Amino acid sequence: MRTLIAIVLVFSALTLLPGCDEETARSTHAVELDGRWFHLELALDHQARVKGLSGRDFIADDGGMLFVFPNPGVQQFVMRDCLVPIDIIFLDGAGRVTAKHKMTVEDDQTENESDLEYESRLKRYSSRFAAQFVIEIKGGLLDELDIKNGQRIDLDLNALKRQAR
Repeated sequence: MRTLIAIVLVFSALTLLPGCDEETARSTHAVELDGRWFHLELALDHQARVKGLSGRDFIADDGGMLFVFPNPGVQQFVMRDCLVPIDIIFLDGAGRVTAKHKMTVEDDQTENESDLEYESRLKRYSSRFAAQFVIEIKGGLLDELDIKNGQRIDLDLNALKRQAR
């Protein structure tokens, strides 16, 4: 019985990790990264953050998503059902970069693979430190942008924090 409870708890926790999905918030926020403007879809609530950019087969060169969490914390993202590579930038509550990663497409869930097995094998990309904002952009753009850990990204922090649910 304890094993079953542990499996259920682990699966529940894993399915709460943000991934990518085609249903997203409709509103956008303009963000400048290294002199280039991006129009990022906002993920302001739990459902939108979990779905993320999953199922997308294309991310525009100036597109992506801005995830806003109600409170800062160590964030971990996965590439659940993502069809294209994604670059990710984690920001703390003051808009400073805490980590950045190049996330690669994962193999699809197989017929013989349980949801728990699938979730367990997905690579986790961590903010390393407390983050309240996360930017996802088209894979490969981090190679073109000069973004450094500790750098501040200009966001309307207070307005975004008020919108997060």
